[in-house]
Amino acid sequence: MRSSMKYQPLFLSRYTDPAPVAVSGVNGLSTGNGLSSVNGESDELFFHVPGTGFDDFLGTYPDKEIYTRRFDAVLRAYRPDVVHFQHTLFLGYDMVRQVRNTLPDTAVVYTLQEFLPICHRQGQMVRATDNRPCTHDSPRRCHECFPDISQEAFFLRKRLIQSHLQHVDLFIAPSHYLREQYIRWGIPIDKIRFEEYGRSPDEPVEEVATINAQARFGFFGQVTQFKGIQVLLEAMQIVKGMNTPVQLTIHGTPMEQVIEPFRSELRRVFEQCHGYVTHQGSYVPADLPELMSRVDWVVVPSIWWENSPLVIQEAFHHGKPVICSDIGGMKEKVMDGVNGLHFRAGDARSLADVLQRAATDPGLLRRLRGGIARIYSMNEHVRELETAYDTLLARRAPAPQGSGTVHSADVVQPGVTQ
Repeated sequence: MRSSMKYQPLFLSRYTDPAPVAVSGVNGLSTGNGLSSVNGESDELFFHVPGTGFDDFLGTYPDKEIYTRRFDAVLRAYRPDVVHFQHTLFLGYDMVRQVRNTLPDTAVVYTLQEFLPICHRQGQMVRATDNRPCTHDSPRRCHECFPDISQEAFFLRKRLIQSHLQHVDLFIAPSHYLREQYIRWGIPIDKIRFEEYGRSPDEPVEEVATINAQARFGFFGQVTQFKGIQVLLEAMQIVKGMNTPVQLTIHGTPMEQVIEPFRSELRRVFEQCHGYVTHQGSYVPADLPELMSRVDWVVVPSIWWENSPLVIQEAFHHGKPVICSDIGGMKEKVMDGVNGLHFRAGDARSLADVLQRAATDPGLLRRLRGGIARIYSMNEHVRELETAYDTLLARRAPAPQGSGTVHSADVVQPGVTQ
């Protein structure tokens, strides 16, 4: 497709229905292709897929007509010059191969958000045997985490996923740590580049004054065992036992949505922390400036490696130093003693020592706030992506000499709706 804009985007996201629905045709496609508009927008589309049946081990739907007929029809109707995958979870790695089969000259870009291709345990790279961070995959190690799945199955899983991803022209890695892990896993070094997430900044809200000189800590994100919330709560108990005036506010998953048995464990610990730990539940992005104004520090206690946690960017944008685990993308984004503090991942006593220091050193907060640099903007991120698209398109289909034409492109992003 061509337009007056340099790149004309088309957003495509998965959508599941509780029951089969009649889907209006889009761009001349029949209703059988399962495509519908998002709120009437012509460049934002839902790609309807079954709510059940996805094979999360192999990352695919057994019904291959989803790819060979339906997604093929979408590609033929829009004929994008660039297809940029932001995720293939509950869509399938087959979508990458289908782009290459249907449109051989189309450039394919894939942003790696976590470690799902490497790790079957929700892409977390945390050992099921002891909940410690995993350093690398192998059929033997993966079988230890999932004894009911054979080593041979894990061997074949890796080969299958790699066979699909070999059709990607460029991988985007939002952290150097993640990039190194995927190179070790098998992605060619010249096919994967580091590119930080961009952020469209909102206006910080005026600080809300602290009460009785309490150190106010905040947690923002999903409440899961991988996010280390249990480590943080245990650390708070230790600090409170020192009679240190501290307050923790947790903004994240509502308790009723936390999966058992983790929910019952958390309820018990929350009761023990009554009076100095508050669970506020979920929030929307528009609430963030106000919520950030009510904390002094943001804590990111994940026990998995993380990639490039957006909450770190959000904290820095609002002038909040970050206390984080000393591994992976967290360690990379937060400089210990410059714009935040590190503690040993998964170690509540180590975190308690850091929280105690943050609460009792009167000049530390001001010093670390002074070390926070400007965050990477969305405009900068978009310019870098445009340059990458330009390079890929030039390699695949150079413009005729003297034409001065820049190829435009539709960017199809099969994201996951929340």
